[in-house]
Amino acid sequence: MENFYLLKGIILGFSVAAPIGPVSILVIRRTLSAGLKFGFLSGLGATTAVTSYSLIAALGLTFVTNFLLGQQFLFRLIGGIFLCYLGVKIFFSKPAEKGASAERKSLFQSYLSVLFLTITNPIAILTFTGMFAGLGLAGEGVNYISGLQVVLGVSVGSAAWWLLLSIGVSLLQNRLNSKVLSWINRISGIIVLIFGLIALYGLI
Repeated sequence: MENFYLLKGIILGFSVAAPIGPVSILVIRRTLSAGLKFGFLSGLGATTAVTSYSLIAALGLTFVTNFLLGQQFLFRLIGGIFLCYLGVKIFFSKPAEKGASAERKSLFQSYLSVLFLTITNPIAILTFTGMFAGLGLAGEGVNYISGLQVVLGVSVGSAAWWLLLSIGVSLLQNRLNSKVLSWINRISGIIVLIFGLIALYGLI
């Protein structure tokens, strides 16, 4: 109670999600082109990944951490290639794909693609391990109840950021015409492609 672990977790989750990166670009672009549901579901993919990594850190599963870090070259290679693919796909995509028959599949794909993109960055687990150590929730005699409160907070904080971002961006959606959305797709595609190329270059 006195340490407010849940509140600390919410702050951690919010602060980890907030910096602008490829996931933020994807959430913004999908919200503008397809609506609030698509943007928020994309953000929840990232929330699922960071919640998983924070849970591993909270439980002190060092064998999982070591495995993920041991495979980081492969994960980062896959993640970089996937970013490049998404960048090219976004660049050439047309604004707002509609159609009720494909909506559920598209929603699931929006969620899954960002989950995959975020989970292929195992370095994130070091971030959470460091955070949990800073909160005194790592090592011998760890308090798992407190750790799980932080994990819950991370999940809530991350989801809250993506919801706020999606709502904020969706307020602009109806003010943009198809020409502007086409340019947003091109610019977003280029930015995501650059992130992918930077990730691949870092492996050299």
